[in-house]
Amino acid sequence: MKPIRVLIAKPGLDGHDRGALIIAQALRDHGMEVIYTGLRQSPVQIARAAVQEDVDVVGLSSLSGAHKSLFPKVVEALAAEQASDIPVIGGGVIPAEDIPFLEKKGVTKIFTSGSPTDAIAVYIKQMMNLETRVEPKRIAHIGIAVESLEGALPFYQNTLGLTLEAVEEVESEKVRVAFFSVGDSRIELLEPISDDSPIHHFISKKGQGIHHIALEVDDIRQRLQQYKEEGVNLLHEGPKQGAHQSEIAFIHPKAAHGVLYELCQPKQED
Repeated sequence: MKPIRVLIAKPGLDGHDRGALIIAQALRDHGMEVIYTGLRQSPVQIARAAVQEDVDVVGLSSLSGAHKSLFPKVVEALAAEQASDIPVIGGGVIPAEDIPFLEKKGVTKIFTSGSPTDAIAVYIKQMMNLETRVEPKRIAHIGIAVESLEGALPFYQNTLGLTLEAVEEVESEKVRVAFFSVGDSRIELLEPISDDSPIHHFISKKGQGIHHIALEVDDIRQRLQQYKEEGVNLLHEGPKQGAHQSEIAFIHPKAAHGVLYELCQPKQED
């Protein structure tokens, strides 16, 4: 199988390339062929090098703050070379507010400072295999830890006026859960049913409150595999049964800046 060829370039007057070299080595470690153009390349030089080297992807790195000007110029230069089919990704010191602008200008993906090198490599592999990372479909529910369902129900039913959908036990998590519908999503109350329940430990340490956010996904196994390849810290490497016979797994809070995220795949209808 032909290896993926990636051109790594430093457009403009940026004189620091340590990050670009680290990315280049990481991509080589993933079996890719990497061409590095060196420092201070113009957009036209980068585009022509991409065509001459017959690369599959162009990766741009910028630390100078000129990314809003230079990255779109590389996209334009590739189009002028009849090579607009070569995707451009970018990284470096790029403010979050600049990402939508760059994507509208044709940059396929921006990796901000601190992005794992494995995540960049996995993204390129997926892109070249015509695999798209499907976004979570919706927030399935927000999980709230409570000491007692009966004590909490009046607030949700009477004060907020929400409709109670169901109450059930989830043996795998040692909790009773109550679901309230809110538009296209739900609020899930979680009551521990034993002292070794994760919810009991949570309440003992932090008190009652928001415990996790659940994101609905289509293929939980594929998504967990992608996360493992990217080095994302997981609490569960495989799915287990949750409420409503769904399949669930949790991402470690350390990977999500202190937020516990649950992946949730609803039971497939026969």
